[in-house]
Amino acid sequence: MHCHHEKTIVIDDRVAFVGGIDLTSETGDRYDTNEHPARASMGWHDVCARIEGPAVSDVAEHFRMRWREVTGEWLAPVSPSEPAGATELQVVRTIPEHIYTAAPRGDFRILESYLRAYQAAQHFIYLENQFLWSPEIAAALRAKLAKPPNPDFRILLLLPSRPNTGVDDTRGVLAELIEEDGEAGQILACTLYARSGPHADPVYVHAKVGIVDDAWLTLGSANLNEHSLFNDTEMNLVVHDPDLAVRTRRRLWAEHLELPIEEIPREPTTAIDELWKPISKEQLQRRIDGRPLSHRLVRLPHVSRRSSRVLGPLTGLLVDG
Repeated sequence: MHCHHEKTIVIDDRVAFVGGIDLTSETGDRYDTNEHPARASMGWHDVCARIEGPAVSDVAEHFRMRWREVTGEWLAPVSPSEPAGATELQVVRTIPEHIYTAAPRGDFRILESYLRAYQAAQHFIYLENQFLWSPEIAAALRAKLAKPPNPDFRILLLLPSRPNTGVDDTRGVLAELIEEDGEAGQILACTLYARSGPHADPVYVHAKVGIVDDAWLTLGSANLNEHSLFNDTEMNLVVHDPDLAVRTRRRLWAEHLELPIEEIPREPTTAIDELWKPISKEQLQRRIDGRPLSHRLVRLPHVSRRSSRVLGPLTGLLVDG
């Protein structure tokens, strides 16, 4: 089953938007703010990039390819853009095999980009994603935990408290990663809640962001499941720009930790150990005790129904989100 899952907008071949935001209110109201105020319904966390310059041509050409395949109409050639800044970025895609005449063998560079970045990781891996049940991704993360490149190596995951599909599959992968980690404390998985007095509503993490070593950054539409990495049309941006990676990470962490950016330690391991871990642990205990939350960041309990842990590769081909 093939799905058009990318979320792209191109304007006059000069500006493009690439990210994870669906233009719909189905399964949840996408309109939310960085403060995630409680609204007696599910909140929403998502990420999108606005780009200008030559990379816009790649987004525009991909749209033309899909338009041509569906309608048979050849649109006018892409108008190339002049450089718009110093950041170099790459547009990477998932295109399934035997769907598009222009790419009969498919295109699986989103998965390739993730795996290369993970294999090269030396200090930390940070992920925001809706799902975590790709066997290839899980194996790469397990390998880093089995032989961490240094004692301060960390993997930090931000996931929905309950994804709309495959909750047991994601929990199964988490359980495997925690088991591989042992007691080393090198992996942490968290989620978000909007709170109002004694009440708390989940903030659905729909973003698809990856940051490695403050040097490699990706964001786009691809979930970390088989559907997004093999079967759907997807688009991500990949940037090798330490300054942009650091600024993006600290901006996201300031939001999740409810702190000014200047109070976020520049060293990721310090921020994880001194802020993420104690805050999320306390808030999980509050939920267990039935007490009101005092922070939006909550640690995920690593629980799995082991009988369902093998479903990820199978359901990944059948469901979408």
